[in-house]
Amino acid sequence: MDTGQTGTLSATPPSGLSGQEAAERAERGLANVTDSGAGRSFAQIVRANVFTLFNAIIGVLFVIMLIVGPIQDALFGLVIFINTGVGVVQEWRAKRTLDRLAVVGEAPVRVQRDGSPVDLPKEQVVLGDLVLLGGGDKIVVDGAVTGARGLEVDESALTGEADPIAKNPGDTVSSGSFVVSGSGAFTATAVGPDAYAAKLVAQASAFSLAHSELLSGINRFLRYITWIIIPTAVLLVVSQYLANPSIRQAISSSVAGIVPMVPEGLVLLTSVAFALGAIRLARRKCLIQEMPAIEILARVDTLCLDKTGTLTEPGMDLEEIVTLAEAAPVVPALNALATTEERPNATLLAVAEGLRARGDGDDPGWPLTGSVPFSSARKWSGAAFDGQGAWVLGAPDVLLPAESPVRTTADERASLGLRVLVLGRVTTLDDPGDIGRVEPAALLVLRQRVRPEARATLDYFAEQNVSVKVISGDNAASVGAVAASLGIPGADHPVDARTLPDDPAALGDALDGNSVFGRVTPEQKRTFVGALQKRGHTVAMTGDGVNDVLALKDADLGVAMGSGAPATRAVAQVVLLDNSFGTLPHVVAEGRRVLGNIERVSNLFLTKTCYSVILAVLFGVLQLQLPFLPRHITLIGAVTIGIPAFFLALAPNLERARPGFIARVLRFAIPSGIACGAATITAYYVGRALAAQPGLDPGTATLTLFTLVHIGLIVLLLIVRPYTWWRVGLVIVMGAAFWLVVSVPFTRHFFAIHSDQLRDGLLGVAIALVYGVLLTVGTMVYRRRASATS
Repeated sequence: MDTGQTGTLSATPPSGLSGQEAAERAERGLANVTDSGAGRSFAQIVRANVFTLFNAIIGVLFVIMLIVGPIQDALFGLVIFINTGVGVVQEWRAKRTLDRLAVVGEAPVRVQRDGSPVDLPKEQVVLGDLVLLGGGDKIVVDGAVTGARGLEVDESALTGEADPIAKNPGDTVSSGSFVVSGSGAFTATAVGPDAYAAKLVAQASAFSLAHSELLSGINRFLRYITWIIIPTAVLLVVSQYLANPSIRQAISSSVAGIVPMVPEGLVLLTSVAFALGAIRLARRKCLIQEMPAIEILARVDTLCLDKTGTLTEPGMDLEEIVTLAEAAPVVPALNALATTEERPNATLLAVAEGLRARGDGDDPGWPLTGSVPFSSARKWSGAAFDGQGAWVLGAPDVLLPAESPVRTTADERASLGLRVLVLGRVTTLDDPGDIGRVEPAALLVLRQRVRPEARATLDYFAEQNVSVKVISGDNAASVGAVAASLGIPGADHPVDARTLPDDPAALGDALDGNSVFGRVTPEQKRTFVGALQKRGHTVAMTGDGVNDVLALKDADLGVAMGSGAPATRAVAQVVLLDNSFGTLPHVVAEGRRVLGNIERVSNLFLTKTCYSVILAVLFGVLQLQLPFLPRHITLIGAVTIGIPAFFLALAPNLERARPGFIARVLRFAIPSGIACGAATITAYYVGRALAAQPGLDPGTATLTLFTLVHIGLIVLLLIVRPYTWWRVGLVIVMGAAFWLVVSVPFTRHFFAIHSDQLRDGLLGVAIALVYGVLLTVGTMVYRRRASATS
């Protein structure tokens, strides 16, 4: 084996590398180590939070005010340090939490070392290692197959082709693929960054904020705002230069007009909400492998469940063996079949454990001459033994004809929620596609363990109007019985997926009209997900077996069990490390909390941007002196935007998200911004009319300040709906905080609030109430019309 860089390496013996050889190769840099850790490095996080366009704008204005104005007028600059510090700390905390959790949830790689199989972290696999494969294993390095027993590999992540590919000695395997069935071994020929799909595999645990409808919508807002700010700022600066008696006042007024246009906290609170959501879920042993998954959680309206491993626990109990042919060596055949698989599936494990518990677990020592590993598509496995013939173990309704009385007996037991298998003889296994007539020798009855938390979890989804579809490869009657025991609607008429139409429209109708499906193939699971998506549903898929991988990949949200096949954990966006189905309600609730709260926060910040632009344009065109100082803007922003937004971004929220985020925010922010702008300009002219002197006097400035604060509080009151005690209390506390500031002499002087505060305060409240009522009525009328047309 020639590495091309580090010289020639000796060939790998069948016993694998020795520990010393592996250590030497690791020291030479030939280990499967990449730089693709989960997410950005600390330096990248700092750069991303510090070097932003809005930080640059606020930073320049901050420096200007430090030069020309009193320190009070530069308070707005503190937002740079607060936002940057909070953003860096929260993202770094989330990264470290997810990194630690990813290590716990990562499946080990089995390699042959010193003649014995050992499980290692993928980073400890070295060039030349002999890697052992079993069903569901994710292939993490490239290599050449050295041995195979019915080995089939799914390479759809690399090629887009979903059909499994048989692998024989001499064939190559690539990282990013996974084992569908069978077992085998290969020699690692490319590791680390040299592996074909190293970047693809790394994406499975990446801390990512990409590909998010929410974040793309916010970024679009920010682009629009940037285009608006530049010409508006130029207009405002020119007008304030002409309207103010001094350069210092002109600069102060210009800064006061530009600063509120920048939604400086929107990106921060969005990132913090995502990060804290990931941390909260991590505490519940839930690994978020892609951050947009938190957003998708809030949009889910259809949940597809695989029965085995999701509604039921992975293990099963062998309850009964019904012998059908008295002369057949049933127990020896079962023991022999159990030993043919190096890494048996859950069914064979349950059979082997059940036989041992009965004292019948002795290996008969039958010489193996051929085998067919279990496949989700075939739904059976088999083996041929020298002198003992060929045996198969699998689904009765697949291996036996419909008129067989044995199949009728099996269906009766399956209707009780039991899993039933048939053990039978066949003439040959040379062609797995045609094994001929199966001579039944015994029925195996296994009892599945329903998860104790399943009922409460399904009740939660029913309350939240999330439709549940049970799609399983097991017998339809058995699936229906388990679903009925959990109270799933429609469980009394389970559907055999083999009877479903191929036409997409007809299939969609069947999916809408039914909830429980049995004998679903892996490809059908994928088709089901696609059919539901075409009907406008946001689909989450849960599973733990290799037969669920295709559907998990195509679903809007894939949820894998921590004990499931490595391939399922690799493709899922969410991994339940403690295997608790009961974690799902918390997962969905967290998604709804994040998305619903960010929409509320967006309404607040974009309302501020809207009215700031309106005021800047009006005062710019009319060449009027802006009535605010930068310190006024700091006070207004704190009590009507900044502090409330922080609490709203982290508050409980169970509302299911809807599409159309951008349109909804604009429909609220633009009218609210217009109301705030109109109330402020009205207060300005009322103050000018009441003033005892020409020009802008302190009373006019105070009146506009009171008006804008109180119309802002009314907007906040509209945003916090539906009302709860703490939400209403938040608005009241913010109003009380403002009145406390204007009542205390020190803070009143600090924020330059003058004149008759009682008169100006009451007049400002009155003006705000007028426009607040108009805004509230307009909002109510619009909502009624929207609900009437929907």
